[in-house]
Amino acid sequence: MRIEDFNYYLPQNLIAQKPCPERDRSRLLIFYRKENKIEHKKFYQIIDFLQANDLLILNNTRVIPARLIGQKILTGGKVEVFLLREREEDVWECLLRPARRIKSSTVVIFSQGRLKATILDKNDGVQGLVKFESVYSIKEEIQRAGQVPLPPYIKRKEGVTSLDKKRYQTVYARKDGAIAAPTAGLHFTPELLKQIRQKGVKVAEITLHTGWASFKSLSQDQVEKNPLSAEYFKISQEIVTLINQTKEEGGRIIAVGTTTTRALESGVSQGGQLRESEGWSRLFIYPGYQFKMIDALVTNFHIPKSSLMLLVAAFMGKERLLSVYAEAVRLKYRFLSYGDAMLII
Repeated sequence: MRIEDFNYYLPQNLIAQKPCPERDRSRLLIFYRKENKIEHKKFYQIIDFLQANDLLILNNTRVIPARLIGQKILTGGKVEVFLLREREEDVWECLLRPARRIKSSTVVIFSQGRLKATILDKNDGVQGLVKFESVYSIKEEIQRAGQVPLPPYIKRKEGVTSLDKKRYQTVYARKDGAIAAPTAGLHFTPELLKQIRQKGVKVAEITLHTGWASFKSLSQDQVEKNPLSAEYFKISQEIVTLINQTKEEGGRIIAVGTTTTRALESGVSQGGQLRESEGWSRLFIYPGYQFKMIDALVTNFHIPKSSLMLLVAAFMGKERLLSVYAEAVRLKYRFLSYGDAMLII
């Protein structure tokens, strides 16, 4: 498969630069797979498409303030350290800018010297390995020094605002570790989740720490040759039992987001059974993949040629997806992280 086959026309003015004033007032496109039919709703109306024996599964990852701006201790030169994942305690894989001016052994300080980072290793590109040190709590100092890691396609004069600290986070975020929000979940409010539970729908949580791949298109022309970065995930035995029970009772497993889907599918054994799982997933889902766990999917509209878009194409079909995206563009839906949503049933 060619990655170019998953390209589509996305006008710049449809890339949402700010969240909808109210989370659950975003638009919601309903796609019926069996009937190949579309409906247009508001997100709070998703409750009308959920049934009492369904199981709604959320990703409870929490976005960390992954973008840190500091100064070289020797020259005072500005350095950006963008955290990707923690390799071991206080040692992080990261992106470094300006990459050409940063060498191994460079020491960078943040928060007036309260936090220090030493570049342990750096490749020929922008990636490196840094070790943090502080006489204070390192995690607290990263929280203090870091900024919300908004995607690069959100370009505003005012930059990151206090609103982003709240809205680029789901209302159920609990487990620190993501560097990108699981955006399908951004539309839920506590009130909407309460109403969903009152209808008899079960709601459960898993964890997958969303990584850098959410921000970019795939680079290799042949789809299958694109490696994906590993993402940490965890599925408890309680969730496994709940999913099995729901399936036995004829209910649907509804995943909120491609990240939730990837975690669930990563936890499936070779025998096709979901297991209690914890580890790093490199699972790449693209058309031809046979889903084992999910029956319906809540998702945003994704970047052209991205791994997230390919996952959705695998679930609903490539031609259908491109047709739906074209219709969403025609009707001026808002795209990407702060954009509108789709329910595929």
